[in-house]
Amino acid sequence: MAVVRPEFRTEIYIPAPDDPVFIADECSVTDCDRTAASTRRGLCNAHAIRFRKRGCPPMTDFLADPGPPVRGRRSLAACAIDGCRYGRGARNGLCSKHRDRWSRAGKPDLATWDAPDLAPSDTVTSECCLPFCNLWIANPTKLFCTGHEDRWHRHGRPDLDHFVADCELVGTASIDLRDLAPQLKLEIQHALQCRHDARSRTAAPRLVMPAVRRVKALGVTSLLDLSEQQWRQKVGAQADESALFLLDARDGLEALRDGTGWEIEYPRDVWRLHKLPGITTPAGRPCPRARLRFDHIPQFWLRELGKRWTRLRLTSGLSIGAARAGVDALICFGGFLAFVGVDALAEVDRPLLERYLAHVMSQAGGHGMKKTRIGSLNLFFQNIRQYGWEDTLSGTAAFYVGDVPPVPEQVDRRLAEYVMTQIEAPGNLDRWPDTAGRLVTLILTRCGLRISSALALDFDCLLHDGQDAPYLRYFNTKMRREAAVPIDEELEAAIREQQRRVLDQWPDGTACLFPRQRANVSGNLPLADGTYRRMLGRWLKTCEIRDEHGLPVHLTPHQWRHIVSA
Repeated sequence: MAVVRPEFRTEIYIPAPDDPVFIADECSVTDCDRTAASTRRGLCNAHAIRFRKRGCPPMTDFLADPGPPVRGRRSLAACAIDGCRYGRGARNGLCSKHRDRWSRAGKPDLATWDAPDLAPSDTVTSECCLPFCNLWIANPTKLFCTGHEDRWHRHGRPDLDHFVADCELVGTASIDLRDLAPQLKLEIQHALQCRHDARSRTAAPRLVMPAVRRVKALGVTSLLDLSEQQWRQKVGAQADESALFLLDARDGLEALRDGTGWEIEYPRDVWRLHKLPGITTPAGRPCPRARLRFDHIPQFWLRELGKRWTRLRLTSGLSIGAARAGVDALICFGGFLAFVGVDALAEVDRPLLERYLAHVMSQAGGHGMKKTRIGSLNLFFQNIRQYGWEDTLSGTAAFYVGDVPPVPEQVDRRLAEYVMTQIEAPGNLDRWPDTAGRLVTLILTRCGLRISSALALDFDCLLHDGQDAPYLRYFNTKMRREAAVPIDEELEAAIREQQRRVLDQWPDGTACLFPRQRANVSGNLPLADGTYRRMLGRWLKTCEIRDEHGLPVHLTPHQWRHIVSA
């Protein structure tokens, strides 16, 4: 209660129209206050149905004449008798009062019938309780006109204010938490606040409300009633945005309850990396929501030493990937020890490690993985001795130069000039569907940057020397230092154009030159290398880039570094 701010501590949360997190595009029809549904051409569901019933005319024609307000935003049909505002019945268009009089009069022609005036004495107080409906109620004991009275009964005759609010909120950008228990309501409010403050993923109300209904249907008293794994089982293998919202909400609650940091994570056998401060990540990128699993190490003593070793490596600046490779080496070694029946560090010596060498080389996997498993384990033994973590380790427990077979001779990875000619052809470059992807390709092919450095470029990455010659300033992610490389005027102009495109989408500015398009409200999260690689693969296929043998080309961004250095 102390953490959730007052603006979120409400039963019905209505975001500001321009809120970038709880974004909900309005219907394209003028004066329609409903939100546009996805894949509905910018129309709300009601207007989209009307659009299809008209045969999908040109959108400009439909918007010029969209018809009367949609249902739920206007009064229901009134009696066919002029001046009568009682609700129309299903037969002949008369209200129930005039229908009775008409029947007693012998059912004359409505066009010539002299219908009596049945208006109530006070037409203002007799109006339906729904603000947008001006029909009269049938008698003083009623709350709504005939049609809305039927709707109220179908909904179980709920509280008046609750029903009125429901009718007004249909189709609008709102998050209704009234049906949740107080504890769950506060937890979802906290999740909304966290999502708002993080400014990374969006949380459109049409995606949040399924999460609210799912929580209510499960009957839990708190999101913490179920573990993260149990929640993942509940939402299924294909987790949609509403399911991810629930997982984020639970994660935020757990952090609020237990805190974050090394003192919280270290005792766990599965470390949640995004809750560990000070971890080295690629420039500009948040710590990934990934795990380091020590529970796959069978021996408790090896697991504890491995956790101590990994904590030291991560806090000293080692990358997550290198730390993960070290844990993988310990998992492999632990599995081998369990297989041969060794259950103490004192039993690890050179003869045992020679058996382990044979075990590693017989396992599936490439030479690089096997080399890393041996090298990381050797470093692990060195650190145990260096820091005095365990005195029982034998002095002969070590690997030496020559223990690992040399790297097999590899095929030259440099791209042939025949392939590069196709890649650099202006016609092919213009076929990039994404302008940011095209510019990344130009930077990689012309400047020789690593993909991690190119995608992490700052928004203001251009420099000029004393002769006004342009340079590209970047952060060398491998050497962990800034560097600069000369570029031509054409590439400089392309970068300027990219900056203008970014400012058009994020007028307040961003920290990076290539912001990712999704889950990036602030614009400060850079494009992921996996995203670029997928775009590159689709572009190569679209352009039908082939080698000198006529076969489709499969390349990695790193291969362009070989071209530059050749």
